[in-house]
Amino acid sequence: MSFFKRIAPALTLMAMAPLLTEVLPGATRFSSIFVFPIEMCVWGGGCLLIRTAVRKWQLGWVNMLLLAIALAIAEECLIQQTSLAPMVIRLKGVTYARSFGVNYVYFLWALIYEPVFVVFLPVYLVELIFPDRKHETWLSKAGLIVVCIFFVLGAYLAWFSWTQIARPKVFHIPAYNPPLVAVIIAVVVMVVLIFTSLSLLKSKHTASVPLKPWTPWLLGIAGALWAVALYGIVVLAFGDFPDFPPAAALGIGVLLILIALLLVPRFTDDLRWNSNYEYGLIYGIMIGSMLIGFLGFWGQANADLYFKIIVNIIAIVWMIPLGLKVKRRLTV
Repeated sequence: MSFFKRIAPALTLMAMAPLLTEVLPGATRFSSIFVFPIEMCVWGGGCLLIRTAVRKWQLGWVNMLLLAIALAIAEECLIQQTSLAPMVIRLKGVTYARSFGVNYVYFLWALIYEPVFVVFLPVYLVELIFPDRKHETWLSKAGLIVVCIFFVLGAYLAWFSWTQIARPKVFHIPAYNPPLVAVIIAVVVMVVLIFTSLSLLKSKHTASVPLKPWTPWLLGIAGALWAVALYGIVVLAFGDFPDFPPAAALGIGVLLILIALLLVPRFTDDLRWNSNYEYGLIYGIMIGSMLIGFLGFWGQANADLYFKIIVNIIAIVWMIPLGLKVKRRLTV
């Protein structure tokens, strides 16, 4: 196997994580696409490191979830600090759901969105693309060192470009330095999550009663609706409906968590679950996220909107032959 074939899954995953998280939904626009290499280092590198640990030690989805939450906390409290710093986007000009120095509705949204879109969707999608290498770690020791270096470098660049340049010079908001106690709490929580994932929960499955999976089409529709509802939480966090009770917004977030945790693991534990169901769920979540993301371009007709339309069409069309390949593998 040539060098490029060996690293192809790893490189694909590093690109897929920011694509699914930032570009396709419209958070990273054409006018800011220059940050994509940094996102590859942080989101892609973090996702790749998490998958490497999970596959190397044969861990399960719970372990992956704990590591993904630790990555989200690093982003929200240490790197870009978006859950601690006063919100840059305030759609109605008011501060919504902020207490004790935390944008708590936004923070809950991030703890749902980032593990799902940064880690779970990219990992399982790329494994559908490279099914013969599904159980490999995709990283050698040298590759692991390189990815760690790029992750640290990307994290620094993301912190500096957002907190020291974008906030004061682009949005004209004073640079923010989080309280030391908040940083300590975030680090402690991250260490506990990582230690728990790697040391205490080395089991592939949790004790659950398997549930017959819905059809791939129904899973796709449900995934799309779930993604749309999740988008609604971040709209609330940006203060578009300032009179909406924050407690209700938190309740919606908790409900989305329960739906995902109570259904998906039981589906995957069923013997009838296969890659076709997996594909349907991933595709549905992607489509829901891409379509609802157009609300952020309401009333605009510029290069950013056209860029989103083009990349969304490419993603939708590209997923079709992948789905056909998945079906063919199951019939062989």
